[in-house]
Amino acid sequence: MGAEIGVICDAQAMSEETDAALNRLAENCTLGVTRVPMTRRMGFADWLTQGKIAKHAAKLDIDVLHGHGLEGGAYARLAGRKLKRKGKHTKIVYTPHGGSLDHSPASPIGRFIRMAERRLAPLTDGMIFESRFVRQLYAETVGQPACPTRIVPNGLYRHEFYESLLEDNAADFVFIGELSKTKGIDVFLEALAAHQNIFPGKAIIVGSGPDEARVRRFARKLDLGSRVSFSGVQAARTAFVRARCVVVPSREESFPYIVLEAAAARMPLIATNVGSIREIVGDVSMPLIPPGDVEALASQLRVFLADPKPFLARAAKLQARVAERFTAENMAQAVIDFYIAELGAGSYEKQAQEAVTAS
Repeated sequence: MGAEIGVICDAQAMSEETDAALNRLAENCTLGVTRVPMTRRMGFADWLTQGKIAKHAAKLDIDVLHGHGLEGGAYARLAGRKLKRKGKHTKIVYTPHGGSLDHSPASPIGRFIRMAERRLAPLTDGMIFESRFVRQLYAETVGQPACPTRIVPNGLYRHEFYESLLEDNAADFVFIGELSKTKGIDVFLEALAAHQNIFPGKAIIVGSGPDEARVRRFARKLDLGSRVSFSGVQAARTAFVRARCVVVPSREESFPYIVLEAAAARMPLIATNVGSIREIVGDVSMPLIPPGDVEALASQLRVFLADPKPFLARAAKLQARVAERFTAENMAQAVIDFYIAELGAGSYEKQAQEAVTAS
């Protein structure tokens, strides 16, 4: 689309898979993949980090600095302020993700985050939200943005749309994600244990997280040892072939990629009604479960085990909807259009006009 792209991210990769993905990404980034230390706790190191980002951005003479999430958004806006003081015309864009707004406004961390968001707001030239849900949540808990905004949903590549084939010994259900209370893994385990003498389904837990040890103990306490297996971190595509139905029991979500990925693979899906999941499902007649409701989730698990055909039919409809609306092409085009049309960033329009004139 005529844009040169670079990535600035944490120097410490979360896994070998992440490290490999960043190395592959570097091959396609004209402006490179730059790794700088990003701390999890606010401190003097953060000031050094935003200084490094500002220096790097100034050296590249970039048009747009786009920060993602709480930390990325803070780094981008603080670095942007420094750039503008030096006479640069860099546009600063911010996309808040789930972690930016998940904490309750009544909690100390929630109050601190919202105070920081309000302080940084004047440094923001534009905001891109993943969904209507996040846009509304930001307005309610932080305030109405004074800058231009746009909703640009996440998207998938064309090769991510397929029909997943199952292993011969596939389990009934699979959970894929962080093992934490927010993701509702304890609710899923309780639902599996409920009425297990009637419909004893088997499940695979894919992922890791801060509550992994507690989750494993809870599974043993519920006597699920023979029916639940833990397989660590795996790619979603690998995990899908190991089970007949994906379960997303989250208590909170922003715009979960796992729902898009499951839909794209035409996987039967059982999910809670949180975050932007309803926006993904749209007009597909699919019941979403209240978060934290063990009995409602157990009921859906039993319905699937008794007759999976309606779930398979919904999976096909949901795949078609996602393929039409949530693609990487749509996402990239909308982001670039926002940079140019709303913010007047860069010289892309001028280059395009010169190219047309030359031809």
